[in-house]
Amino acid sequence: MEDVEEWVLVRRPNEADYWSPSLNLLEAEQPLKVLFSEPAKHWTDALPIGNGRLGAMVWGGVASETLRLNEDTLWTGVPGDYTNPEAPKALAEVRGLVDKGEFAEATKAAFALSGKQSAIYQPLGDIKLVFDDSHAAYNVKTYQRELDLDTATVKVKYSVGDVEFTREHFASYPHQVIVTKLSASKGGSLSFTLSLDSQLNHHTSMNEQNHIILEGICPGSPKGIKFSAILSLQVGDGGRAQVLDDRQLKVEGTDWAVLLLVASSSFDGPFTKPEDSKKDPTKECLNSLNSLMKISYSNLYTRHLDDYQSLFHRVSLQLSKSTKNIKLNKLLPVEGIESSQSNSYANSLKIDQVTTTADRVKSFKTDEDPSLVELLFHYGRYLFISCSRPGTQPSNLQGIWSKDIDPPWDCAPHLNINLQMNYWPSLSCNLRECQEPLFDYMSFLSTNGSKTSQVNYETRGWVAHQVSDIWAKTSPDRGDPVWAFWPMGGAWLCTHLWEHYTYTLDKVFLASKAYPMLESCASFLLDWLIEGHGGLLETNPSTSPEHRFIAPDGKLASVSYSTAMDMAIIREVFSAVTAAAEILGKSENELVGKIQQAQAALPPFKTARDGSIMEWAEDFQDPEVTHRHVSHLFGLFPGHSITTEKTPDLCKAAANTLKKRGEEGPGWSTTWKTALWARLHSSENAYRMVKHLFDLVDPDREADFEGGLYSNLFTAHPPFQIDANFGFTAAIAEMLVQSTMKDLFLLPALPRDKWPSGCVKGLKARGGLSISICWNEGNLHEVGLWSTDDDQQNSLRRLHYNGSVVTTRVSSRVVYTFNHKLKCVRKQSLL
Repeated sequence: MEDVEEWVLVRRPNEADYWSPSLNLLEAEQPLKVLFSEPAKHWTDALPIGNGRLGAMVWGGVASETLRLNEDTLWTGVPGDYTNPEAPKALAEVRGLVDKGEFAEATKAAFALSGKQSAIYQPLGDIKLVFDDSHAAYNVKTYQRELDLDTATVKVKYSVGDVEFTREHFASYPHQVIVTKLSASKGGSLSFTLSLDSQLNHHTSMNEQNHIILEGICPGSPKGIKFSAILSLQVGDGGRAQVLDDRQLKVEGTDWAVLLLVASSSFDGPFTKPEDSKKDPTKECLNSLNSLMKISYSNLYTRHLDDYQSLFHRVSLQLSKSTKNIKLNKLLPVEGIESSQSNSYANSLKIDQVTTTADRVKSFKTDEDPSLVELLFHYGRYLFISCSRPGTQPSNLQGIWSKDIDPPWDCAPHLNINLQMNYWPSLSCNLRECQEPLFDYMSFLSTNGSKTSQVNYETRGWVAHQVSDIWAKTSPDRGDPVWAFWPMGGAWLCTHLWEHYTYTLDKVFLASKAYPMLESCASFLLDWLIEGHGGLLETNPSTSPEHRFIAPDGKLASVSYSTAMDMAIIREVFSAVTAAAEILGKSENELVGKIQQAQAALPPFKTARDGSIMEWAEDFQDPEVTHRHVSHLFGLFPGHSITTEKTPDLCKAAANTLKKRGEEGPGWSTTWKTALWARLHSSENAYRMVKHLFDLVDPDREADFEGGLYSNLFTAHPPFQIDANFGFTAAIAEMLVQSTMKDLFLLPALPRDKWPSGCVKGLKARGGLSISICWNEGNLHEVGLWSTDDDQQNSLRRLHYNGSVVTTRVSSRVVYTFNHKLKCVRKQSLL
């Protein structure tokens, strides 16, 4: 190549940039930042960073700073035996009592089916920095603390006299390290003491390189998971560092310092006992650190930014309360792909320092600021990227962030809504890679679950129940069967396998990973179903997660047969297996034939006397009509057996059910109801649930709240559970786009009076499609549609909007633009 002196690296455009609308929102946009004007007083005031495996909560103190650390493999316990040879006898007794209609007695007998408690997620430790006495006299008005979602960086800034102090924190996935940079605007002004501590059994030492080494062990019998964390320090010219008590470092008179935190454990998979592990966590940490010491801070940050933004910038969202300052650009012929407006809000309008995010949450009930909805939508995406990446553990009840050695509900994955909700945004919000840890975990569950199935129930296939842990526990939980006995956890997870295929059309994934687990799960379900009332198949025993009923004899019970949720999940799994078998050429398989026979014998949904969906097989009296779970609406969302097109009567019953349940409930219940109303195309009710979540929780009075948000935008049960953060993001996407393999529903639950104009770019739809939509004055303006699946040539798609339906053909690597009448007005080649 002549006259070329050097190559310039140009980042490949993100999918959100593949299509440019003619509708531009020219209003100044709020930056995507979670803002504070003071240090954290509570853990839920601190700001989270994470790389999927390592997490930290940054408190932002002035006289002292704390980073509370987590590593996703630190759990109590050891691999367990998740079988109960006495269970078949207990099962027969429970089934007999259910058949006699003695539901309270069956509930008591079902205690014998309970298992052991799950293991408990453990915190790693704390990085602690104590600054010199001058910091106590900082200028309060100069204090700023922020989490920038665009860069996945926490920054703290304040002034002492004429010196400005700055801290930057981020967690790098490419380099598997938590990085902190401290700096002062005046030379030699930075002095502090640095230490590393843990609540767990540990000891701390220093090596020749002045690295602080923390080595510990999690509770376990006879021996738990070992772990190590190593903290290194680099200081600027002129700075001095000395060792104190062989455990701390004292830094004096420097301009800047960089801290690198690496951590590892001896966990070597759920089937290896910690005492048999060959992993040396300290050696692994030292090897990592030796490599990291050769990389400059700027290069660490650049690689972090490139990795994170390649995911985060795939989707953008702009919502506006008004149509003023809207500019409609004339459509011009375009060669190739136009570059869109920047996804980064950080270069837009600067937020007044006084307007903290907590203040914005407080005022949402009156101002209904749509930019705060944008922020919470993107915050869910940020948290998802930060706590679930390829090679990590699946996101647990608090993602990866936990401060307690005895956290609420053990911080364990709960399979009756919470773990599944954690992964709802992965497909529609274009983060498919972040779902990989879930599928890896499911493969472990299927191994242990096949033993549980065979021994406990004398069935084929695999089963998992209501709660699990890092050891892939598949037996029932301990205690009351109202929560402990629920053998549909694995089956619900299996629906995610099929959903992954419907969005990605990845046949290799379907054949090698999804179908074997689906097929085995279906084998369990076929054996679990027994012939019951009226010749129909039934599940017995059966519970509706965590909800009791009043039996006909007036007694309180939780165990009966054929709950609505059981049947809805079974329908989804059976439909997925038959559809997958057809794609893979396995339709003649004997198992598929048995599934098709069973499908015809499944009991249908029933409507109760009050017009709602019946939660149980009989119209039992409900002692708690506003119960937090809406399990009997699984068929509406996330399932597909109740739809506005095919089952309008059931949709009316579902609406009655939601009205009966009411709006109150924990955060995850609120966001599930938002998605359910969206599926009913009820924008008013969906938005009401959106608004309901914006309630600022006081950590000192948690018991006074149901749901809501903490000051750092963590969602509350309370206490903190991360599932609602992800449920909110998925529900907003559901309000804007819904899809089947053939249909696209545009703005199905858009609250036109609240967000009359806006644009969402880069969402995913079933059938391997990407979609962007802009609207103005409450009406559709433009749609961009494309696919990067090379096998997709001239496939038919139906576009639905406001009662109109248009059929179009979609080919691979072509970007289509449709106007408000759903007419294709532009085509571009996607190179």
